[in-house]
Amino acid sequence: MTIEEYKQILRMRLKPDRYEHSLCVADEAKRLALKYGGDADKCYLAGLLHDITKNSPREEHLQLFSDFGIILSSVESNAIKLWHAMSGTLFVEHKLGITDKEILTAIRYHTTARASMTLTDKILYLADFTSADRDYDDVDVMRGLVDESLEAALRYALSYSIVDLINKGKPIHPDTLEAYNEICL
Repeated sequence: MTIEEYKQILRMRLKPDRYEHSLCVADEAKRLALKYGGDADKCYLAGLLHDITKNSPREEHLQLFSDFGIILSSVESNAIKLWHAMSGTLFVEHKLGITDKEILTAIRYHTTARASMTLTDKILYLADFTSADRDYDDVDVMRGLVDESLEAALRYALSYSIVDLINKGKPIHPDTLEAYNEICL
């Protein structure tokens, strides 16, 4: 498939603002890949497709999980906002036929991060935080850090996420804690 064909699929599956977000993340992922020596094409494609199931109904997520043997942990079962990373990975692999493991793992962990992240994982995770459409309180701090150091930006992003979840009384995915602990060691 071509990039234009992927964009057409996204236009059909996503709300307009989510489609624009996907374009912004793809652009930021490519920019970061070029800056830090990543594969710009892979990072762009991962950024483009990272939210492909974000606007999907609950039933579609659950069907994908069922079809491909995914059993949600208790944290995942109660954090519907995380589902699109898991179902999106399944959709990209099994419906779009993309088998590149770097792209698939970057999409899978773009919401939680994980220990032993690849460069592509880090780039997508941070591109989602710093894309041009983002406007949360610390976005300017994050954008400054991501231009200085991926590691510094990752540490800040993980801290930001953990504190935000704590303040909202939400559980923290073990992958996020493992990523944070690893980067602090």
